[in-house]
Amino acid sequence: MKRWFVILGSFWMVWGAFSLGEAVVDRILAVVDQEIITLSEVDLHMGPLLGTIQAGNRLEREAKLRELRRKVLDRLIDEKVLDHEAKKSGVKITSKEVDAVVEDIKRRNQATEEDLEKALQKDGTTLEAYRQTIERTLVRSKLVRWNVKMEAKSDEQSLRNFYEKNIDRYRAGESFHPAHILLPVSSGATEGEVQEIRRKCQQILDRIKKGADFGEMALLYSQDSSARFGGDLGYFKRGEIVPVLEQAIVHLKVGEVSGIVRTDFGFHILKLLDRKEGVPSPFESVKEKVYEDYNTQEWDKAVQAYISSLKKASVIEIRL
Repeated sequence: MKRWFVILGSFWMVWGAFSLGEAVVDRILAVVDQEIITLSEVDLHMGPLLGTIQAGNRLEREAKLRELRRKVLDRLIDEKVLDHEAKKSGVKITSKEVDAVVEDIKRRNQATEEDLEKALQKDGTTLEAYRQTIERTLVRSKLVRWNVKMEAKSDEQSLRNFYEKNIDRYRAGESFHPAHILLPVSSGATEGEVQEIRRKCQQILDRIKKGADFGEMALLYSQDSSARFGGDLGYFKRGEIVPVLEQAIVHLKVGEVSGIVRTDFGFHILKLLDRKEGVPSPFESVKEKVYEDYNTQEWDKAVQAYISSLKKASVIEIRL
């Protein structure tokens, strides 16, 4: 099952159920100009990002969870501040603009309206709620475009300096050699069944952390065709593997094992067996990409400066 999403400008949206495997008492984490942000709201947005937290002891994992929760809270505060300013400024989005985004999502995913509705239903939301989220994002984007002015820079020295500082972005042929253990989750699984599969996955991960051989655990428990090879998936270059898995893999050191990573296929445990660094592409051959990346960075800085100015004029109380 595909995940359906849209990313506009510097803003992001996430849909999907989230559970830490235990009951959480909801509480207020922040108040932005008398509008609250709750723990459940933050945790809902954290769910798909949990795969970025690597394996570690309980204290390390809890510290990383707190750090991730604070980052998500900061993003939600930014969005609230922008929403309030957009309302004061009278920024509006028409239904035709929302329709255009929905149609583009369907086109890029080669999907019908029914396909989209089924995918959203699986994620616990509706097409109408999805459209409202798109509308809010478009409003924020329009507000920023109205108020943030930046001229693109193209002087060669600035671009060369950026290229040198970010040389790893321009390596050709970088590849990763992961192995994984997969416990699949069927599309019709109940919440109880999903949690039971996750519990089994956690038990396997705990054994690996205590010294069990990853390849043997893959052979015994993985339900993927790679199991007979110890979970070995071979070499991948960036963009050749599911994005959620790639995000987890690229942050691993050789020999390191990930935490539990959820995809549409099920729950994964990953191990990076090897990494081959690519050769940096010459500046002239990637100059256009450097220009794009540099100006995107400068735009993001300008947007954050604008949001910071709005936050200074807002009443914000953080209770995290």
